[in-house]
Amino acid sequence: MNNLNARLKKEIGNFSNRETIEKIIFDIVFKHVKDMLFIMKAEGKGQFRYLFANKVGIEKASLDAGCAGMLIQEVLPPEKADEIIYYYNQVIETGSIVSFKDNAAAMDGSTFFGESILTPVRDDSGEIQIIVSVTRDITETVHEKHALIESQERFRSIIDHNMDSIFSLDLKGSILSTNNSAYSTTGYTEKELQDSEIFLYWKDSDRQNFNNLFEQSIKGKALESSELAFTHKSGEKIQVHLRTIPIIISETVKGIYLIMRNISSQLHNIETIKYMAFHDQLTGLLNRPALIRDLDEMIAAERLQAKKEIAILSIDLDRFKLLNDSLGHNMGDILLRDFANRIAGIPGYDYRVYRQGGDEFTILIKNVNKAETEEFAGILFKLLKFPFVLNRQDYYISSSIGISMYPGDGFDSESLIRKADGALRQVKERGKSHYQFYSKEILLHQPNIVVMESNLRRAIDKRELTLYYQPQVNLLTNEIESLEALLRWHNPTLGYVSPAEFIPLAEDTALIVPIGEWVFEEVCRQMVEWDEKGLNELKVAINLSPKQFLQPQLVDKIKVTIEKYRIRPSRLEVEITEGAIQDISESLTIVKRLKEIGLSISVDDFGTGYSSLSYLKQFPLDTLKIDQSFVKEILSDQKDAAITTTIIHLAQSLGLEVIAEGVELPEQAGFLKDANCQKVQGFLYSRPLPPAEVEKLLNRTIAL
Repeated sequence: MNNLNARLKKEIGNFSNRETIEKIIFDIVFKHVKDMLFIMKAEGKGQFRYLFANKVGIEKASLDAGCAGMLIQEVLPPEKADEIIYYYNQVIETGSIVSFKDNAAAMDGSTFFGESILTPVRDDSGEIQIIVSVTRDITETVHEKHALIESQERFRSIIDHNMDSIFSLDLKGSILSTNNSAYSTTGYTEKELQDSEIFLYWKDSDRQNFNNLFEQSIKGKALESSELAFTHKSGEKIQVHLRTIPIIISETVKGIYLIMRNISSQLHNIETIKYMAFHDQLTGLLNRPALIRDLDEMIAAERLQAKKEIAILSIDLDRFKLLNDSLGHNMGDILLRDFANRIAGIPGYDYRVYRQGGDEFTILIKNVNKAETEEFAGILFKLLKFPFVLNRQDYYISSSIGISMYPGDGFDSESLIRKADGALRQVKERGKSHYQFYSKEILLHQPNIVVMESNLRRAIDKRELTLYYQPQVNLLTNEIESLEALLRWHNPTLGYVSPAEFIPLAEDTALIVPIGEWVFEEVCRQMVEWDEKGLNELKVAINLSPKQFLQPQLVDKIKVTIEKYRIRPSRLEVEITEGAIQDISESLTIVKRLKEIGLSISVDDFGTGYSSLSYLKQFPLDTLKIDQSFVKEILSDQKDAAITTTIIHLAQSLGLEVIAEGVELPEQAGFLKDANCQKVQGFLYSRPLPPAEVEKLLNRTIAL
């Protein structure tokens, strides 16, 4: 120490004078010390005057650089001045060092936190004349402390308010603390859980499994398990999901957080949902998803063990819909449950019963051959000989059964079920109430229909539909006076599809409605195109399907289309079948509205329906079309010739025009001409033609 003092004196001696040393010290204090330094003169209680403030103090306290010589209350806001003066007064009163912490607004708008130490400086008489204030910036420390407190509070809040039970455990498994959820979940109180060992709350194999989980966790592994059952205070086991989180401090595991959730009700719900997913709610039988699952499992097992065959029986209750509609759905449901119970307990067979929906059931029989399957089917029919009693009334129900066999009829569940259904369809077509095994002769068209429907739904958008036109020829002049628009469909996958195939499908699926609207639009567009080319203004007949004819907006849509293309309405003729006008009151209203627009009305395929001829008198018709089935045999069948002649005479007496379809021979045309039939159409004159071919034909006279 003496050497250090000597060296310091030597260094100071190098300076020229005392003033130089003071200046160096002043610069250090004023410019380089990071703490705030204030030297205050004490002039009595509450009177403290600034003598000196270093640069840091002036900046952080936001003081005026000329504050030297001013009192505290002249420099600081009143509230802040009173707070500071209080601590300075304490120095005067106690004569000792005083420290305090405060905060103030910094120049940048943030909050500045400081820790100040006020040190009294006495004169020779012992009076406190000077007070030195050194204030250290502790803003960062305060923020860190606040952040730590907030983090702790957040963490505590997570634990205290967590719906899961949380246990803090030491390395020996003793419970150090818990949250409120732990008490409600386990049934134990805080006092009962505190300091007890967690291992005590597991029984049997669950205890050993938990011990293994705990041992791995104290080695630093975070683990979870849903296979353990915690023992409730009542003695009941509750299924829980566990998660262990090691408590690591300074890279050392100090304990474990055990997070526990009661999943008993959740598992019960899962089991319930699983049951509902594979069972029919009405009968309690297995359902279709269960059928696919079980059949796939049976097939896999049979392949491995090479046992006997599997039989798939597709069952349908005959006339069930009639009974259901007559007695009501409640009685129908009772019958279905009774049927399910009746067929569920046949001894001597390893089988399961499934309800597909409605009155459709399926039975899987394991380890049987064809003869044994026939015996089983016979037992089913015998069971149905006994009546079902509904409201003290006997009702007899028979069934139809289609059967397929694994592996003879297929190697996968889908094809086997489909083939059993195909055999069932054949049973129903042949009179019901018997069984039928699938055979290769049974044609299953359903997949083709599904493919066809899928493609037909996109046919308009893909521009696969086209219209052909067949001329209608005047027998007296041999001139083309009108055309019939006929729909054609060419699909890239299916090729050219016959109208006899896709028109009925369009009817069944209601696709005929948008297709029919497209036909009207296309005919009108084509007529305008022909008119612009200077061709004769011919009449065009358009077929209306029964479903399209009964659409509420039919007339309005036709009217909009005609007005859009500015077509003279009388140039359009709509053809309706006898079947479409069975309901005379409704049909008559529609026909009259079509006539009001100005359209011509034709009855297609006349003579093939079953309606009364009285509608000819009631409906404002223009044309009757004789079906080609009569025209085909008029030269060889006297009855067809007589019917054809009668239709022509009937139409003439009613003032209607007659068109005969399917004329292929000159002799047929001659017969019709002699019978005074006005128009004919058929291959004798022209097949249906695309628009370009029609144009070539329109200006030619057709020779007989």
